[in-house]
Amino acid sequence: MANVSVAAEWQLLGDRYYRKPELYHPMRWKHIDLSRNKVASAPFGGPIALIRDDSKIVQLYSESALRKLRLFNSAGLPLSDVVWKNPGGRLIGLSWTEDHTLVCIVQDGTVYRYNVHAELLEPNLSILGQDYFDENIVDCVFWGNGVVCVTETSKVFAVTDFKTNSTRAVVRLADPPMMEGEMELELPHCVAVIEPQYTLSGNVEVLLAIGDGVVMVEEDEVQALPVPPGDGPLQKMVVSGNGRFVAAFTHDSRLAVYSTRFEKIFEYQCESALPPEQLAWCGLDSVLLYWDDMLLMVGPSDQPVSYLYDEPIVLIPECDGVRILSNTSMEFLQLVPNSTVSIFKIGSTSPAALLYDALDHFDRRSAKADENLRLIRSSLPEAVEACVDAAGHEFDVSRQRTLVRAASYGQAFCSNFQRDRIQEMCKTLRVLNAVRSPEIGIPLSIQQYKLLTPAVLIGRLINAHQHLLALRISEYIGMNQEVVIMHWACSKITASLAIPDATLLEILLDKLRLCKGISYAAVSAHADKNGRRKLAAMLIEHEPRSSKQVPLLLSIGEEDTALMKATESGDTDLVYLVLFHIWQKKQPLEFFGMIQARTLARDLFIIYARCYTHEFLKDFFLSTGQLQEVAFLLWKESWEIGKNPMASKGSPLHGPRIKHIEKAHNLFAETKEHTFEAKAAEEHAKLLRMQHELEVTTKQAIFVDSSISDTIRTCIVLGNHRAAMKVKTEFKVSEKRWYWLKVFALATIRDWDALEKFSKEKRPPIGYRPFVEACIEADEKGEALKYIPKLADPREKAESYARIGMAKEAADAASQAKDGELLGRLKLTFSQNAAASSIFDTLRDRLSFQGVS
Repeated sequence: MANVSVAAEWQLLGDRYYRKPELYHPMRWKHIDLSRNKVASAPFGGPIALIRDDSKIVQLYSESALRKLRLFNSAGLPLSDVVWKNPGGRLIGLSWTEDHTLVCIVQDGTVYRYNVHAELLEPNLSILGQDYFDENIVDCVFWGNGVVCVTETSKVFAVTDFKTNSTRAVVRLADPPMMEGEMELELPHCVAVIEPQYTLSGNVEVLLAIGDGVVMVEEDEVQALPVPPGDGPLQKMVVSGNGRFVAAFTHDSRLAVYSTRFEKIFEYQCESALPPEQLAWCGLDSVLLYWDDMLLMVGPSDQPVSYLYDEPIVLIPECDGVRILSNTSMEFLQLVPNSTVSIFKIGSTSPAALLYDALDHFDRRSAKADENLRLIRSSLPEAVEACVDAAGHEFDVSRQRTLVRAASYGQAFCSNFQRDRIQEMCKTLRVLNAVRSPEIGIPLSIQQYKLLTPAVLIGRLINAHQHLLALRISEYIGMNQEVVIMHWACSKITASLAIPDATLLEILLDKLRLCKGISYAAVSAHADKNGRRKLAAMLIEHEPRSSKQVPLLLSIGEEDTALMKATESGDTDLVYLVLFHIWQKKQPLEFFGMIQARTLARDLFIIYARCYTHEFLKDFFLSTGQLQEVAFLLWKESWEIGKNPMASKGSPLHGPRIKHIEKAHNLFAETKEHTFEAKAAEEHAKLLRMQHELEVTTKQAIFVDSSISDTIRTCIVLGNHRAAMKVKTEFKVSEKRWYWLKVFALATIRDWDALEKFSKEKRPPIGYRPFVEACIEADEKGEALKYIPKLADPREKAESYARIGMAKEAADAASQAKDGELLGRLKLTFSQNAAASSIFDTLRDRLSFQGVS
């Protein structure tokens, strides 16, 4: 009997069954007449928007003359309302986007957007813009997140995505062609849209019924489609949910179904000569036509199904059917699922029907239950699966429960069925039943739920401020609860202006602690945005992640705390973020005081300032009494000036260099610990000054930045002996160093007479070996012979003779030294000279005979 009562509610269309269960009856709203209003209902069981239709003359009764935009859930429970005061002319159309933003388009092309709380979202978008400000919109067709608008001069505009909410999303499509013999474009009889996701080009395609034909309009192309002869003009068109078919009502009362290229697939002759008020697809297998008091469902068969209504209705297409909204009820017209048909069809003997019947016998303690199970033993897994699937498609809770019990009963005798399949379906049904309740008013089918996804459903619940249910669902199905709790916290802050900060903080923390790892920083930022800076500061204290905590502390003016948290974290990037922020906002002395006590911040500032801003760093060192650091900076700057390519040939840039070094000397002199640096800076300045003078007098940029030794050598090479002597005296150059420098300088310029004269001035304190070395390096053996005999050490004398190739003299000198090892080295020197080698062998033998090693 249960099967009969269920199947009795179905209607047969061709070979497919359809049902129309009541989702809500009665509706929770009062005194609503849909015929007096423009209506927009969001798909997937979304909210309903109503506003009085200003294109109709209606009797106001006791209501205000001011129009109100009213929002309800699908059960008719009021959500919010707002007085409509928007300029721009008559309201042409309204629709919901995928993220439940209500889009309202008025005559002048202005788009007004509202959220589910009837709050106007800024800024508004103008579709026509300045270029077409004198045009008016006369028709619009919405899809997903976009809309196509037609103006009074048949210009076509498309908004491709309302999420961007900018003029970049507005596209002017190509103009439709002008009909023969007409002076101006004819307005289309009807408009339909093929969504971008179903087109080859990826752009929206607009179908316009103009004259007896149909044209397809894109951004830069217009294409005439081959409408079968006699079908035009078309009065209404609608594209199927998969973008592959077009249903149209012709001028001679026929319903025709075409492909999107207008190849006819099916047609049905209607009785009414008037075009239907509404035309909609019910899934992909049938089309609904609504006239004033009748809803006609037409499918591939010749026998349509009709439903009579004594009140106005609105058709709301869904992916798996159509919701039917009336003044008093909400119904859902859908194709009966195959699993449900197999169980409840009258006379069905399918395994699923027998399993369902077996449960009934089992409840009545009848032995026939076992008989049914034996009959379907081999098909028991399929029967259990059918019961589970049918339970998912049911809206009636008691029937869901019975079907799940039947599946569980069959599973007990089925070893190879997935054990968690029934558990998962029970979870899904509990979620669906919770959101279908009139207080929530989201009548999702299981197919819609899977397509929408649980995450999007939870997002819609929290946007509607149904936080408790969203939290419970998240916890129940194992999803992250952070999004729900954070949204609740932000909403609580916005709505709790009268609650003191301390009290509100405790309320928030009580819930925020439920979710580990939640971002306190995001909630704190929202509090600051709402003008509750003290609450924001208290909340951010609980944020464990410094990378989130520090930027927010800076934004709310807590620089000291931000610097402390950044240094405690050890993250140099965060410390620099705080430093640069404070640097820009604070006075220098205040900034210096803040970083002085924090070693990491101070050191990082010094590292950065050494590279980029010496003047500010000098101010810091002076403020902290670090005079030696200022001196080192000045000294470094003097070297930087020296690297300037202009600092040559007596350039005036040498003046600032010397001043920098002198300042450094003065600063070093004020500290007892830097006596060496003070002396070095003093002598450096003195040397630079002398070198600068030498460059000016010689007009050669070869002195500055050379050492004292190089300066002396260069002076001698240039013949400026007086200047060399002055440098020697000024810097107290030792005699030995002086002799070394002068000997090699004279050898460099090959002034041998001057070198000989210099050697005779007095006994050289460095001996004569440097004279010999200088001459040999200059390849002047004759000059070297002047000084070799003067060498006191016979070993040096022997080696010097050997270096200029005089073997006999080298041997004589070596014999005086009586050094066998020396003789061996000299022999190797003359290894290519047999005569010389024999001399050294003879001499070595003689020394060996005498017992000298």
